[in-house]
Amino acid sequence: MNRTLNVVRMQLVNRATYIWVPLIILGGTLLISLAIFGLISSSGADAQMFGGGAQAPLWYFGVVGVQALTLTFPFSQAMSVTRREFYLGTLLTAALTSFVLAALFIVGGLIEQATDGWGLGGYMFYLPWVWSQGPVVAGLFFFGLAMLFFVVGFCAATVYKRWGNLALTVVLVSLGFVLIGAMWLVGQLRAWGDLFAFFGSLTPIAVTGGMVLVGALLAALSYGMLRRAIA
Repeated sequence: MNRTLNVVRMQLVNRATYIWVPLIILGGTLLISLAIFGLISSSGADAQMFGGGAQAPLWYFGVVGVQALTLTFPFSQAMSVTRREFYLGTLLTAALTSFVLAALFIVGGLIEQATDGWGLGGYMFYLPWVWSQGPVVAGLFFFGLAMLFFVVGFCAATVYKRWGNLALTVVLVSLGFVLIGAMWLVGQLRAWGDLFAFFGSLTPIAVTGGMVLVGALLAALSYGMLRRAIA
């Protein structure tokens, strides 16, 4: 366990990747969103406004997942850290930073509720559907989403480390064809309405459970590839 915690410390040596850059992105999108809300409010609009700027740091966690492997894995092997210790320590680091980000989202949502959207009627953290089951479920949703983005980036980087750029490109192109094929099949079955109705009926906790399941599968796949990856 101590060696795993040492991996966490090793990852957090690069505080810019895990801490400062996500905070800068979050703060920047908040200021931009407030400026946009202010412009719309000054034009006389009195309806509630909802912005999607909060997703920016979540997307960045995919980049964090890539850098967590490509920037640190070779160094960890030089320090005689086992692949299992590196894997567990890296996921623990991601979980800690995802928890902090989710906590910031909850604090932001509570502030928006208390101030009627920063006094402008604008909401970036408080999205009614996500918060429909309360702040705890909303926090779990944001935590699960951040972890999912991280694991996707980490898995992609593991494919690159294991088989190289050509294999990663083939995998991404293949996933694109699978998505197009699935869309074609739904269209042939005339099931778009049923599909939208199904997703519309999902609750935040159900979606969170689905994200955790997908993230766990990708994490297990990543570990299998990491055991044979070349530093």
